[in-house]
Amino acid sequence: MASEFQSLPILVSVFIPIFVVFFFFFSRLRTKKSTRNLPPGPWKLPLIGNMHNLIGSLPHIALHELALIYGPVMHLQLGELSSVIISSPDAAKQVMKTHDINFASRPSIIVTEILSYNCTNVGFSEYGDYWRQLRKICTLELLSMKRVSSFRSIREEAFLDLARWLLDYKDQPAAVNLTEKLYSCAYSLISRATFGKKSEANERLLSIIKEGIVLAAGFNVADVYPSIKLLQMMSGLRRKVKKLHGEADCILDDIIHEHRYSKNEKQTSDIDLLDVLLRFQGGDDGIDIPLTTDNIKAVIMVSYFLLMYLS
Repeated sequence: MASEFQSLPILVSVFIPIFVVFFFFFSRLRTKKSTRNLPPGPWKLPLIGNMHNLIGSLPHIALHELALIYGPVMHLQLGELSSVIISSPDAAKQVMKTHDINFASRPSIIVTEILSYNCTNVGFSEYGDYWRQLRKICTLELLSMKRVSSFRSIREEAFLDLARWLLDYKDQPAAVNLTEKLYSCAYSLISRATFGKKSEANERLLSIIKEGIVLAAGFNVADVYPSIKLLQMMSGLRRKVKKLHGEADCILDDIIHEHRYSKNEKQTSDIDLLDVLLRFQGGDDGIDIPLTTDNIKAVIMVSYFLLMYLS
């Protein structure tokens, strides 16, 4: 048994160089097949590509300095990910407006894939029939003037509470944490508009989204080498995100169950965003692709994500 453990470092030292050489040649072979008509960019190192060009300064500053050399449209290889960087108004207009359909889909990373229910919300789903339908529902039902106007009393109450809070502190010499209070006001608005009320479960859901944003914003080597599933296991990121997702899923299940149980007792003025989404689940409203429960959860998660991101 002792001899087996003694041979383990030898096996590891032999396996790692073989793995690196294999991965290097595999990456080179795949890169040669996909290097046609790429924009100019800095010289790429084996395995890491251009990741070394982003070390030492803030990413936006490093990208600006590279754009001054290689132009407003340049190519960077970040691990396995082939990326095109746009840094001029004219080029951005071409991408965002003229050819927006070609650039409509977003790359999937571990955090958004899991927390958005396999990228089935309007923010991360691929461009296609499902995305167009979900966008139509959001535009005509969730974000219409009539729907936004129906939440006027909620907005007025939230901002009135904020004004009263400010008046209570007007004579105090101490500094006021206005950022935290504005965030609390925004949370109150989105919770009541989405679920009809505030609750401890809603607050926990918000904290889960906050933890997810922290994980998504950090650098994760598994995201730049998506084909190497071993890296996902080694980093432990997938396990952490799945734990957050499981807790959020239980909270959303309870909230959706409560809404289904009480929907017949609600008046028209009490209808919230979740009630609207549940209406499209059975396919009774003439939609081509009825929403599943997971689709509804994904839409709710992205609404909370936007609150956290914009705050």
